[in-house]
Amino acid sequence: MMTAGTLTSVSLVNMYLARITTLDQSGPTLNSIIQVNPDAKTIAQQLDAERATGHVRGPLHGIPIVLKDNIDTHDQMQTAAGSLGLVGTPALRDSTVASNLRTAGAVILGKTTLSEWANFRSFFSSSGWSGRGGQCNNPYAIDRNPCGSSSGSGAATSANMTAASIGTETDGSIVCPANANGVVGIKPTVGLVSRAGVVPISHTQDTVGPHGRTVADAATVLTGIVQRTPDSRDPATSTNRNLIPADYTAFLNPNGLQGARIGVAVEFEGFSPHLDSVFETSRTAMKAAGATLVEVTFPHFQDIFTGTAEFTVLLFDFKVDLQKYLATRTGVPLANGTLADAIAFNNAHASQELQFFGQEIFELAQTFDTTSTTVVQPTGMSYADAIAADKLFGATEGIDQLLSQNNLDAIVAPTDNPSWPTDLINGDHFSIGSSSPAAVVGYPIINVPMGITFGVPVGISFMGTAFSEPKLIRLASGFEATTHARVKPQLLETLPLTSATSGPGKGRAPTRSKSRPLIGHL
Repeated sequence: MMTAGTLTSVSLVNMYLARITTLDQSGPTLNSIIQVNPDAKTIAQQLDAERATGHVRGPLHGIPIVLKDNIDTHDQMQTAAGSLGLVGTPALRDSTVASNLRTAGAVILGKTTLSEWANFRSFFSSSGWSGRGGQCNNPYAIDRNPCGSSSGSGAATSANMTAASIGTETDGSIVCPANANGVVGIKPTVGLVSRAGVVPISHTQDTVGPHGRTVADAATVLTGIVQRTPDSRDPATSTNRNLIPADYTAFLNPNGLQGARIGVAVEFEGFSPHLDSVFETSRTAMKAAGATLVEVTFPHFQDIFTGTAEFTVLLFDFKVDLQKYLATRTGVPLANGTLADAIAFNNAHASQELQFFGQEIFELAQTFDTTSTTVVQPTGMSYADAIAADKLFGATEGIDQLLSQNNLDAIVAPTDNPSWPTDLINGDHFSIGSSSPAAVVGYPIINVPMGITFGVPVGISFMGTAFSEPKLIRLASGFEATTHARVKPQLLETLPLTSATSGPGKGRAPTRSKSRPLIGHL
């Protein structure tokens, strides 16, 4: 429509701003947007003027996109990771991903709500809650949880408060909100997109990626944010630039499943019979579309699911990486501070920051000795041993081994359990998530909506080896074209809960006891 001259960026921005006012900040009160960019209309006007002169920067020219509240923007907006400790003077410099979006012509429309500190503060948190923004909600039913930590990113995109959004993931925080909010989420290979200027958890696992209502939208945004040359502020971008294609939308293929060999990670079934039923229907659809399915099992599933090695890495990294980030900020309470300062700030502002849950993860990370990678930490592992274990579990005897031994293009699994009623008293109700095998080794994973159960969406995840995004996009777009499974949200107050779209099915017996995972999605 913009190319045809029937739509301007200004009119699109105005439509989204009106929708945010009436549906996000009032009415149903989705609360997916934590702050609107006061410069958005001016930016849109400038981009419309460029287009009028024949200068079009690319597919994102004039397109409104929102960013998670842990991604620096050097403008009038805050970047706070949901914490009041980072509210004050805005970031002194754009994150690299924000800079890339501006160069591509996107309008940064605002910031999204999130799980505070990307859900790395407490074992008993409610995903989507932060001291700064309050509780983000699910557009399918306001009393349901949007999952996190990129809660607002998934919810805002699903409810059409924006054309697309940017989230971050350490383990599950792009794909779980995509699952719960019925959108496509692409969690890229670590290093494909720069993390410079992003409030960190772990330089080992953190990455930045898009949420879109279609695979095409998400692939378009991914093309605009990838780091094509090394970024001096993020060493992970120093290599493999030759593996980045010019345009990820070139791999979209409605027949993308034809002839594919796909591994089905059966361990991730058996935790929710209603989820299993939708997943089994998806398996049938993939076979009908020409894919060959091979059931596979992760040799170290129990170790991956328990997460001791991963948690050791994240706690170690967080203490170090957070201090490095805080050194880049001025004019906020935690500027040039440490993890100990963040703990003290929360204690001093407990009525706002600790009113629903504590900061046990912060306090545990503070006990780590980060002066040596070989010292055994409170988790019972050293950092060096934990890094080696994750590589073994996730790659060498994990994804890479399964792909090679079975001649597979990718591995699929149900992404996560259906959304639960938000529970600020007891915290999240996680039962299973399939993001960890890819997360612990920095590999890509894409969630695509696969169906509805009892009124809420559930998704399927396609995972592969490093820099296999082109292949995963081909498969994900083929699945999307075959199933057309996404259902638009209606922003209901609560779910009617009369019947499931699909029957419960028999499912599978779980391969482990149904205990709560060690940590939620980060």
